[in-house]
Amino acid sequence: MKLAKAYPYYLANEAVFANTDLAVTDKYTGEIATRVALADPVAIDAGIEAAVAAAQAMAQMPAYARKDVLLHCVSRFKERYDELAYALCIEAGKPIKDSRGEVDRLIDTFQIAAEESVRMKGELQTLDISARAHGYRGMWKRVPIGPCSFISPFNFPLNLAAHKIAPALAVGCPFVMKPASRTPLGAIIMGEVLAETDLPKGAFSILPCSRDGADLFTVDERLKLLSFTGSPAVGWALKAKSGKKKVVLELGGNAAVVVDADTNLEDAANRIIIGAFYQSGQSCIGVQRILIHEDVYDDLKTLLVKKSKALITGNPLNEDTFIGPMITEGEASRLQGWIDEAVERGGNLLCGGHRDGAILDATLLENVPKDTKICVEEAFGPVAVLSKFSTWDEALAGVNDSKFGLQAGIFTRDFYKIQQAWDELEVGGVVVGDVPSYRVDNMPYGGVKDSGLGREGILFAMEDMTEIRNLVIRTPPEA
Repeated sequence: MKLAKAYPYYLANEAVFANTDLAVTDKYTGEIATRVALADPVAIDAGIEAAVAAAQAMAQMPAYARKDVLLHCVSRFKERYDELAYALCIEAGKPIKDSRGEVDRLIDTFQIAAEESVRMKGELQTLDISARAHGYRGMWKRVPIGPCSFISPFNFPLNLAAHKIAPALAVGCPFVMKPASRTPLGAIIMGEVLAETDLPKGAFSILPCSRDGADLFTVDERLKLLSFTGSPAVGWALKAKSGKKKVVLELGGNAAVVVDADTNLEDAANRIIIGAFYQSGQSCIGVQRILIHEDVYDDLKTLLVKKSKALITGNPLNEDTFIGPMITEGEASRLQGWIDEAVERGGNLLCGGHRDGAILDATLLENVPKDTKICVEEAFGPVAVLSKFSTWDEALAGVNDSKFGLQAGIFTRDFYKIQQAWDELEVGGVVVGDVPSYRVDNMPYGGVKDSGLGREGILFAMEDMTEIRNLVIRTPPEA
């Protein structure tokens, strides 16, 4: 299987081979794999203008027509399954098994959106709650918010783009999207599929551009919503410049998992290894902090080290590869520097720590000072830190001792501890019996604190992309 020699961007539903200015590299070999057209400010402005022009037609599309578009995408993604997985493997360096898993999630996400597109709900209201409201009744419905701006990240370039595109189509919002420059192919292929439908002209534009171009997706007042997934520093800066538009931010984290003394350690170890090192740890809910009860600390540590050392690194096209390259050698070098800092400050390197170009081995540390970068910041790579706790209160406090709050995982069989964790953990979601890295595409997903605001998950994103419009009806006395 091969990639095309060049890919267009999509402006107002149409492919535009404007140039070949964006080189997309094979993240394993470092060689240029293909080239993509790069949008300039004129094209971005035209995409926004087209979205504005399409807003009324999109809002007036009947629910069944929106559903048909989404189901067309489901069908075509299934037909192009191997192509999508291969492109993802090359452009992101994601192991081929994981790439196939992301294509599965892409299909799920559009399927969910198709189902939800015909369930837009409103409510009949009783207004005569007192004598002064006698003769009044009310109801409300949801209407599309209007043209939307989407900025998606490199680590899940298919599914995280889908979590913006699919709900927008489900509610009837036109959009402009900036896919990650390092991994634009998945979004471009989605554009190819959308271009096969009867969406109103201007319904979508998918425009890879330079980082400077992101400003145009942010500051333009013609856009009514900005949905950004990426780093906290960039996300909050974009929000500060976004003006009056609604903003949804899905940002980073340094997710924690808590392992209580009553846990099946073999099961917990298997899940933690996946949560920490899946796709080279490049996930905002990847396991970064592992809090273990002191009674089982040594046993679980032994299991984790053994399983980490057994992971296969290398070419992501190989079926057995578990850890492929990070997105760039610079990112791998950065994270190796954080590991070195932790060790220099007294941390104990249990395994890993070796880097070969962009590939960093699965790394576990313990006894790391809490003020080091590896504990405070988002690692976004294959590194996790072990620590022990004595009491459940201490464990929950340890999870909350972070500027992030995306998701947390807990392993315990005590229902009351689960309830306490759900009440007290300052996160967007608590996952019981599993790692914080677990996500199903219809659940509300998002964080608090520096991890962002708003929620993804199709139904919840649809709510963000709509506004409530109220209707009040007065029955005159003479009627």
